[in-house]
Amino acid sequence: MQKLIIADANPHEARVALLENGKLVEVQLETRGQERLVGNIYKGRVANILPGMQAAFVDIGLNKNAFLYAGDILVDESDFYFPDNGEEETVRPKLDVPNIQDILNPNQEIMVQVLKQPGGTKGARVTTHITLPGRLVVLMPTVNHVGVSRRIENEEERERLKEMVEGIKPSGVGVIVRTVADGCDAEHIGSEIKFLNRLWEKIQEKADFLTAPRLIHAEETLLFRTVRDMFTEDVEKFIINDTDYYNKVVAVVNIVAPEMKGKVSLFESEENIFDAYDIETKIEKALERKVWIKNGCYLVIDETEALTVIDVNTGKYIGEDNLQDTILNANIEAAHEIARQLRLRDLSGIIVIDFIDMDNVENKQKVVDALTEALKCDRVKTNVLGMTELGLVEMTRKKTRRKISALTQTTCPCCSGSGRVFNLETMAMRVRREVLRVIKKQASGAFVVEISEELVSFIASENNINKPILPLFEDKRFYMKTIKNVHPEYIKVYAATDKSLLSGTQMFL
Repeated sequence: MQKLIIADANPHEARVALLENGKLVEVQLETRGQERLVGNIYKGRVANILPGMQAAFVDIGLNKNAFLYAGDILVDESDFYFPDNGEEETVRPKLDVPNIQDILNPNQEIMVQVLKQPGGTKGARVTTHITLPGRLVVLMPTVNHVGVSRRIENEEERERLKEMVEGIKPSGVGVIVRTVADGCDAEHIGSEIKFLNRLWEKIQEKADFLTAPRLIHAEETLLFRTVRDMFTEDVEKFIINDTDYYNKVVAVVNIVAPEMKGKVSLFESEENIFDAYDIETKIEKALERKVWIKNGCYLVIDETEALTVIDVNTGKYIGEDNLQDTILNANIEAAHEIARQLRLRDLSGIIVIDFIDMDNVENKQKVVDALTEALKCDRVKTNVLGMTELGLVEMTRKKTRRKISALTQTTCPCCSGSGRVFNLETMAMRVRREVLRVIKKQASGAFVVEISEELVSFIASENNINKPILPLFEDKRFYMKTIKNVHPEYIKVYAATDKSLLSGTQMFL
């Protein structure tokens, strides 16, 4: 598989795209002043405790207090369990969650790390279980455990790495070996563990001298996170369009992976780098509700606050002679595209997929297996729960950052996020009702009706079967005034008390 990392960097914004065989599969954006908070370490102050929710709100110096669940508070090592498969960056609390009131007190100062970005009405979610990610390992200074990434499947290699790390790590700290460390020797892994341990000591020293709320340690910027997390041996090229950032990235690569220095290159053309690799248009398509697949099927993706719903439709795909084979092939093709769209849009949380109905149980399992296999390329943890009796596939995807739609779009001022407005027929009737409402309150012989350009044309149309829409009165006249670039549902009716108010209007007979 051919992998390319394309970086568009300038002093105001950084954008990184990952291409696999020419297809855009991941996009990350970071605007100056709106950097990602996940991974940041703060010294916070407990603002208030909610015993009924077994949680606390912590002031970390942001606009909204952070949310700290009792299960995310590390009391001692026994409060956590470690999966046998060595999850890459996850150590999960046991089911027996201690009482929040026995752990925290109001105004207590604690060190916390951001787990989830703040969004909407919610503040950031934080934990006291600190992790410091490196390129090869993740240091967990608050627990004593060694784990190996579940993506390293060779059992002999897993055992080798685990024994090696147990012999070189400082006592009392934990280490998770990341996927990229597969095949690495003790010298490289040991030097990174030492670096991360020194970083932790500096963080502790800084926390001792600062008062809450205060930022103690900020996560790396997007380009350097890209070098750490995405720039692996299977990437053929890492192309950057800015000379300064290119030099900085080369300097970092020289330190963490000098053997890959030759893969970093500078894009020297004056053309927009995302245009050169046809990425701009693909990003725009990633924001569309309907996604066409090459075989003629299409997906409809609807994002809500609580979950994402994906509907699979046959569209133009007619398949072969056998109906069940046609449906199976369409669903399998859709499963591969869904896996790509999840990565591209960075969708997370609960995801429900409505595949085309299938009668054969074996075919249903083939579709679930195809989706699971396609998701193996996803760096973010996913969990496919299977297909329900209604034929819906339920899955979850870990939330690590804000989805691309939240980063690049805002709520429509016309429809307020619903995606729909009243049609012209309904609006015409609303105009009629508003006119009747106003003329009952104001004694005047002439009234101005301000509406959108499209609505004026509709009401004045000779083909309108409901004409006259505006009521007829012997002693009253109505003048329609076109308001350009206005909300489609805008209506304003007022008495024409002065002839100057009739300027730019047309009389409705």
